[in-house]
Amino acid sequence: MRATLPERPGALAALAAECGAAGVNILGVQVFPGIEAVTDELVLSTPDAWTAADLVDLVGRAGAESVIAAPCTEAALTDQPTRYVQAARAVLETPASFPEVVAALFDADVLPVGDSQDVMEMTVGAVQVQIRRDAPFTATEHARGSAMADLVNDVLGREQHHPHHPAFVLSDNRRMGAGSSPAYHVEGRSAVASIEGVRVGLATLRVAGPDLPDVLPVDLEVDPAWQRRGIGTRLLSDAARLANGLGAEAILLTTRSDNQAVMPMVMAAGMRGRIRMAGDALTVRIAVRDLRPLPVAQP
Repeated sequence: MRATLPERPGALAALAAECGAAGVNILGVQVFPGIEAVTDELVLSTPDAWTAADLVDLVGRAGAESVIAAPCTEAALTDQPTRYVQAARAVLETPASFPEVVAALFDADVLPVGDSQDVMEMTVGAVQVQIRRDAPFTATEHARGSAMADLVNDVLGREQHHPHHPAFVLSDNRRMGAGSSPAYHVEGRSAVASIEGVRVGLATLRVAGPDLPDVLPVDLEVDPAWQRRGIGTRLLSDAARLANGLGAEAILLTTRSDNQAVMPMVMAAGMRGRIRMAGDALTVRIAVRDLRPLPVAQP
C-alpha cells in the first residue's frame, strides 16, 4: 500500500494506530520524504476477507491521501538495499536487461497497462527506456532510476572503448586480417556490408503493417565472425536513413531480450530510440524523420 501523509509529527503513528485497531499488521515500511508531504509504502497483513478497497478506506481514516493498495508477494519484504545491489549485479552482467530489471525493481511494467499509469523515463545513451505503474513514482525513485541508467552508461561506455575483437574465419574459409575494412552499399530496400566481395552484414526494411503504417520493421543480421566491429551500427544507421528516404517516421528493430548487442549498437549509432522488453522479445523504435536520407535504388 502506498499513501501520502502530511509532513507533521505523529502522522505515521496515527496510521499505525488505525491499522492496529482494525487487526492489520504492518510487516514493512519504506519512506520517501518530501517537503510538504511524505509518501509511505507499507507491506500489510490483513484479515482474509479484506480487499484493497477496505485498505484504502482504513488508511484514508488516518488522514492519508493518494492511497493505492494492491496484493503483493513475500518478495515485497526483501531488504531494499539488497534488491538494488542484486539489480545492479544483473545489469552489470547483462546491460541489455536494463528495462526488465529496473521495471521489476520498481514493481512496474515496461509495456502500458491502461491509460492512467505514471511513467518514469530513463535515458541510456540515445535510448529512452520507459517503465509505468499505477502508483506515482516519487522523486527519490526517479533519482534511483537515473542512477541505474548512469550505471548502464558507464558499463557500455567501457565496452565501447575496450572492445574485444578476436580473430575470425568466414564461412568460405578465407582468413581475413584485422585490418580488412567493409564496403557499404544499398540494394533496393537493403543496406549491405561486404568484405572483399563477401557479404558480411545486411539490414533490410520490410513493409509496414496496417497498425503502424509509418513504421518500417528492419531485419538486421551480421555474420558472427564480424560482429562487435561496428558493422551492425553502420547498417542500422544506413537502414534508418534509407527509411527516411522512403517517407517513414521510424524503424522498428525486434530481437531476443537477451541480445546484449542492441543497446550499445543504438547508442553508438547516435540515434534516438525507445526500447521495450516484453517476455522474450526486445523492440527498439528509432525515429528517422530528422536523418539525412540515403538514395533509394530504383527498380
